[in-house]
Amino acid sequence: MIKKILILLLLMPSLVFAHGGEDHGDAKKEGTKPATYFISEAVSDVYELLLKYQPLQHGKPVTLKLFVSDFNTNAQVDSATLQISVTDNPNIKLEVSRIDKGLYEVKGIFPEKKSYSLTVNINSSLGPDLILMKDIDVGKELSEADNGTEHTDTHWYQSNWFFGSIGLLIGLLLMFFVMKKTNRKVSASVIILFCLLPTAAYNPVAAHDEPAGKSGGTISNTFIVEKESQFLFGILTEKIQKADFNQSTQVLGTVIPSPQGRAVIQSPQTGKIISLKVSVGQKVAAGQVLAVIEQQVDAGTQINILSQRNTVAAEFNAAKAQYERLKAIEDIAAKKDVTEAKARYETALKNKQLFNANAGRNIGNTKMITLTAPVSGIVGTFNYSIGAVVNTGETLFDITNLEKVFVETQVFANDAEQLKSVEKITASSNIQSDTGSYRLKMVSTAQSVNGTNQSQKVIFEIINPKSQFKIGENINVNIFSKNVSTQVVIPNWAIAEINGKPAVFVKDKAEQFSISYINKGLSNGKYTTIIKGVEEGERVVVSGVYQMKTIYLNQ
Repeated sequence: MIKKILILLLLMPSLVFAHGGEDHGDAKKEGTKPATYFISEAVSDVYELLLKYQPLQHGKPVTLKLFVSDFNTNAQVDSATLQISVTDNPNIKLEVSRIDKGLYEVKGIFPEKKSYSLTVNINSSLGPDLILMKDIDVGKELSEADNGTEHTDTHWYQSNWFFGSIGLLIGLLLMFFVMKKTNRKVSASVIILFCLLPTAAYNPVAAHDEPAGKSGGTISNTFIVEKESQFLFGILTEKIQKADFNQSTQVLGTVIPSPQGRAVIQSPQTGKIISLKVSVGQKVAAGQVLAVIEQQVDAGTQINILSQRNTVAAEFNAAKAQYERLKAIEDIAAKKDVTEAKARYETALKNKQLFNANAGRNIGNTKMITLTAPVSGIVGTFNYSIGAVVNTGETLFDITNLEKVFVETQVFANDAEQLKSVEKITASSNIQSDTGSYRLKMVSTAQSVNGTNQSQKVIFEIINPKSQFKIGENINVNIFSKNVSTQVVIPNWAIAEINGKPAVFVKDKAEQFSISYINKGLSNGKYTTIIKGVEEGERVVVSGVYQMKTIYLNQ
C-alpha cells in the first residue's frame, strides 16, 4: 500500500503539467490574435475599399481611414473623387479628404448606436463606380470584434503534451531510483520510450511532403498584411488567367565582335609615338588619323628614300608632260593615246601622293608614319602615350564596330533541335535595364560537340544593336518555339520558395493573404505554366514578393 501511494505521489508532477492550470469549461481559442481595430471592406470589378477605425461613439465626431486601391492590381488609387453618404439616412453629413496616396479620411457624426451602411460614389482614372459598404458598427467595443486571425502554430515545446511528458519522465526517474535493482531494466525501457514521445509529437510543416495547394502545418496558411504595409512595400497583384503560352529556352551568351567589325592596328616600323589623335572609348570613322610615329632613318635608308623620291617625281613629271601634250592636240591625236596617257598620269599622281604620305615628310634622319582607322568603331583600351617607343608588328589600337556584333552561346542537344523550328530568338542584357529586347539571326553552328558537357557552339548576329552591348558582356538568349498553347500562366517573379517548394501568395481579402504551393510546368523565361496550386481568377502577388515572404515566415 505504501509503495502504491509512493508511486502515485511520484506521478503527480505529470498530472500537474498535463493540466496546465486551465479551466476546460472556459477554454480559450488558442493563438487567436485580439482585434486592434474595426474594418469594413467592399469590392467591385474595379475598386477595393477598406475602412479602418477605432471604436466609434454615437453623437461625437469620429474619423475613419479609407484605403482605395485597384481591385485587380492592388495599386493605390490616388486623386479619386469620393462622395460618401449614409445609406438609410442621407441627412448625416460625411466629409472626405485625401491625406496620402490611396488613403483618405472620412469625418462625421453618427447619431445612434447601431450598424450603418455607407454608399460610396467614386470616380478616378479607372472610371466611375458606386459601392456599398456595410457593417460600420457604432458603439461596439473591440472585445466584440472578430477581425483577428487564428494562429494555431503552437510549437512542440509549448504544448501541454510536452510538459506532461516532462512531468511523467521526472516521476519515472524517481521510481527508477527507489525500485529494486531487479526491476530497473524494465523501468529503464519505459523511461526511454517516454523520452521519444516529445520527438514523435513534434511534426513541423517542413517535414511534410505537401501536395500543391494551400499549406497547412504549424505555420498558418492565412496571414494578415495591413493595408499600410501593402502600400509601403508596393505589394501588387495580378489576376490569374489563361493565356497563349509560347515555350522558350533561355541560354547564356557572350557578346563577341564580328569579323568585319573589328580591326587591329599595328606599328609597321619601329619608332616613337609623337602624336596621339584619339582616346580610349572614342568613336572614330574609317580613314581617321589615330597616331603619328617618328622613325629614325639611317644613311643608307635616306639614300634609298631620296632615290625613290626622284624616281616617283620623274615618272610623275613625264606622265604629266605627255598627257598635257596629247590633251592639247586632242582633236588630231588618237583617242587611244590620250586615254592611255591620262591613265599613266593618274597612276603617277597616286604613287606620288602615297610616297609623300608615307616617306615624303622626312626631316633629316627621320621619317613620319601615319596610322589610320581601317574601319569605323570604338577605340579600345591602349596603354601608349606620346614619346613611347613601339616595335615593328606591335599592336597599338583595337577598334570594334558595336553596330554589328555577334553572340556566342553553348547550346545542348535538346535546345539545338529547337533551333530548327523557332518562332523567334531574342537577346536582352542581364546587367543593363535599358537595352530592351533585340532579335537575333543565327549565323553558324559548330560541327563538333563538346565532349565534357555535350554542348555545341552556336553564333548569332544581333540585329540593329545600336551600340547597346559591350564586347565580353554576358546576355540572355531566349529561343521561342512555334508551339503555342493556352494555359494558366503566372510571371516568374511571382514565385517564391518556401520550405524548399515553389509557392505563390494569393490575396483573399483586403488585408488577408494565403500561401499556395504550386506544381510548375514549362517556362519561357518570363512566365511559367501552372499545373496545380492556383486557379484562374485568383489574385497573385507579383511585386513585393520578398517582403511578403518575410512577413509570412515571421508571423
